[in-house]
Amino acid sequence: MGNEAAVEMFVGGLVLDPATQAPIVVLKDETGEVTLPIWIGIAEATSIASAIKQVAMARPLTHDLFYELLLELGITVQRIVITELKDSTYFAELVLGQGDRVFVLDARPSDAIAMALRATAPIFVAQSVLDQARQAFTKQGSQQASGQQQPQEGQAEEEQAEEQQDDSSKDFRAIDKDKWTEILSQLDPDDFKYKM
Repeated sequence: MGNEAAVEMFVGGLVLDPATQAPIVVLKDETGEVTLPIWIGIAEATSIASAIKQVAMARPLTHDLFYELLLELGITVQRIVITELKDSTYFAELVLGQGDRVFVLDARPSDAIAMALRATAPIFVAQSVLDQARQAFTKQGSQQASGQQQPQEGQAEEEQAEEQQDDSSKDFRAIDKDKWTEILSQLDPDDFKYKM
């Protein structure tokens, strides 16, 4: 990520997309006014939910196993950074430390978030990602009837259409409130399985 500006964010909860029933992890800034939804897989949602609720599993999940391995090797999770939104796919980095050494690993945002929750490490999102997501949501809001998908991790693997960039200057905070008010008004209370 280099020296690019980033915003610290927190897991606001997990919800289900009302249209696809796909899990969404919602990141929020400290004020709660800026949100970033990321569509994720069921296994990753389960792992994130177990970390949020601090549920002890009978057998370790993949993220639990990886985290325990890091601890055994004396490696700490320093932070995670969602660094890029490219072709409607989010990219992240897992920043690890061992003594004076720092390791930066490419990761899916859901895996990075699951690790950060286990390590109580900070979660950052590059400002450029927030700006790009704002543009994508602005475009999606103006083309709701087109059936376009939201930006998500792994979208290229799921062969979903690319979204072109929009030059709209609509404020991200207004988009959050308008769009999320609409989405949340359509959800059943049971959809909020792991709200924090």
